[in-house]
Amino acid sequence: MHDAEQPPSGSEPDPEAPPADPASTGQPLPPGLESTRVDRWLWAVRLLKTRAEAAQACRGGHVRVNNRRVKPAAAVRVGDTVRVRAHGKTRIVEITHVIDKRVGAPIAVRCYIDNTPATPPAREQGSVPRRAPGTGGPSKRERRQLERFRRKFGY
Repeated sequence: MHDAEQPPSGSEPDPEAPPADPASTGQPLPPGLESTRVDRWLWAVRLLKTRAEAAQACRGGHVRVNNRRVKPAAAVRVGDTVRVRAHGKTRIVEITHVIDKRVGAPIAVRCYIDNTPATPPAREQGSVPRRAPGTGGPSKRERRQLERFRRKFGY
């Protein structure tokens, strides 16, 4: 074989090859289903840690599919929008691939499109006044000032 006919070495990337898409790298997606239970899908794509937690969230009204509260056994299909409120956050995702077995995180994120709005920056608050340790509670005058402040700002 001549030097010109040898394949390029594996250490140098092909400059003419298109850049690898991070979403398409890795393992292929498992075979998809037509539909599955919502609690099972939430657990499989790692939006909730356990299937029991997913079922509990459904029973508590924290899961909506296409803007309707659902029970754990409700069926989800490709194209459905799922809203999950868990751990102090609300996630809004659109289903692109239906699975019912738990998969690795790189594969799981490819099964939905995350439409969760960006969290607004925390509003800047002034520092909370603190009393020096050992000085006791507020005086009668300070309590009245606090009550006026709370009434004024609705605390």
